[in-house]
Amino acid sequence: MVNGIIGKKLGMTQVFATDGTVTPVTVLKAGPCVVVQRKNVNTDGYDAVQLGLVEDRPPRRVNKPIEGHFKRAGVAPTRILREVRIEKGEDSTSVGDKILVNQFNANDLVDVIGTSKGRGFAGFVKRHGFHGGRASHGSMFHRAPGSIGASAYPSRVIKGTRMAGHMGNARTTLKNLKVVAVDEEKNLLMVRGAVPGPNGSYVLIKKAQG
Repeated sequence: MVNGIIGKKLGMTQVFATDGTVTPVTVLKAGPCVVVQRKNVNTDGYDAVQLGLVEDRPPRRVNKPIEGHFKRAGVAPTRILREVRIEKGEDSTSVGDKILVNQFNANDLVDVIGTSKGRGFAGFVKRHGFHGGRASHGSMFHRAPGSIGASAYPSRVIKGTRMAGHMGNARTTLKNLKVVAVDEEKNLLMVRGAVPGPNGSYVLIKKAQG
């Protein structure tokens, strides 16, 4: 069985419990999705399914290779495609099957994969949380990074050194988010806390692994 679904971030709100406690949640429109392709070890080297998100407005333009890909599957073209791994030997899922939000229940734990908001070029303090130098009288070291490597050896900046640069707009995974509520009729999934990306962005929701 497929343990994931494609969703769209709608925004954040609050859920009030019977005892009055407030839980901040992110509302995701999860699915419906359709299985476009089934991959297996013999042909592709691993077991997975390719999911397509069925939306109200189908894509207006589809090139011939993509059109043939969907025609081979016997399903209508979709704009958003994502791939989800499945357990080895799982043969119950086939091309054309529908994947719905009813696979999730309240109190389940899920992993949400999305693209974080792009912040453009950012300095050391904003991008990595550097504290900076003293702001006292006479100090000229405020928002500078300090040393980025020795000059004698290795005479270069080590890869991965935290420096100023492009912030955000990267694949981000938040693990073990609690499902607060599920609305099967409207295909809505409410998860506790924040989810990467702006409102209207697409995410992949997967059941947390143990």
